[in-house]
Amino acid sequence: MEFTTFLWTTFAAFLTLAVFSFLYKDNPMYKFAEHLFVGVSAGYFVIILWHGALVPNLFKKLADGDWYLLWLNASEWWYFVPFILGVMMFARFFKKSSWISRWPLAMYIGISTGLAIPLEMANRVNRQLWAMMEPINWSSFWGERYLDIGSGYSELLIFVGTIAALVYFFFSKAHTGAFGAVAKFGIWTLMLGFGASFGFTVMARISLFINRIQFLDINWGQAAFDASGTANENYHAGFQALFWAVWLIFLVYAVFEFKKYLNSKDKPSQPESTQA
Repeated sequence: MEFTTFLWTTFAAFLTLAVFSFLYKDNPMYKFAEHLFVGVSAGYFVIILWHGALVPNLFKKLADGDWYLLWLNASEWWYFVPFILGVMMFARFFKKSSWISRWPLAMYIGISTGLAIPLEMANRVNRQLWAMMEPINWSSFWGERYLDIGSGYSELLIFVGTIAALVYFFFSKAHTGAFGAVAKFGIWTLMLGFGASFGFTVMARISLFINRIQFLDINWGQAAFDASGTANENYHAGFQALFWAVWLIFLVYAVFEFKKYLNSKDKPSQPESTQA
C-alpha cells in the first residue's frame, strides 16, 4: 500500500474509533470527529448543489446570453426568474430586508407541497389500498407446492389486519364485545408493523456497524499493515485476536460502568441542607 493511502486509511480508522469512543463518554476526540463529519458533509453538499443543480439547471440554460444584459437575451431567459427568487432568499440575513425572503420561501413551500401530496397519496395510500383490495386466489389458497405455502392465507391476513387497524381508530363506539375483539386484533397488527419497522431500522444500524468493523479489520488492519500484500493467516489471526480483545475489555468496562449508574439511580437522593 502506498504511504499516502496508508495515511488516509489510518486517519479513517482513527475517526471510526473516535466515534465509537462516545460509547464510553463524551470526549474531545468524538467532538473532533463529529464536527469534521458535519463540516465535510456541508462542504460536499455545497459542491454537489453547485455542479448538480445550479450549473446544469441555470448557467447552462442561460449560456447563450450576455451577463451584462442579465442574460435577458438568452434563448431560455425565463430561467432568470428562479435565479432572482434564489437571490431574494439571501435577504433573510439582513434584519431590515428579511421580509423579502418570505416571497420565494412561500413559493417554494407551496410548489413542494403541491408536488408532495399527490406522490404521498399515490405511494402511501392508493398503492396500500390496492394491495389490500387485491382479489384473493382461492383456488390456491394454501399455496402451490412447497415454496409458496400459505400465499392466499397471507393475502387474507393483510385484508383482515387492515380492517382491524382501522376499527381500532373508530372511537365513536366503545371497544367492547366483538367490536373490541376486532379492535384488539388491530392493536396487534399495529404493534407488528411498528416492530417490523423498528427492527428494520436496528438492522440497518447494525449493518453500518458491521461495515465499520470490516473496514478496521480488512481495509486498515490487513491492507495497511500487511506490506507483502499476501494473505498472512498468522498475521490476520493475531490482528483479529487483538482487535476483539480490545472490544471485550471495552464491553466489560461498559457493563461495570452501567451497573454503577444503576446503583447510583437506586440510592435515595440526600435532601439539601437549608440555611436558617
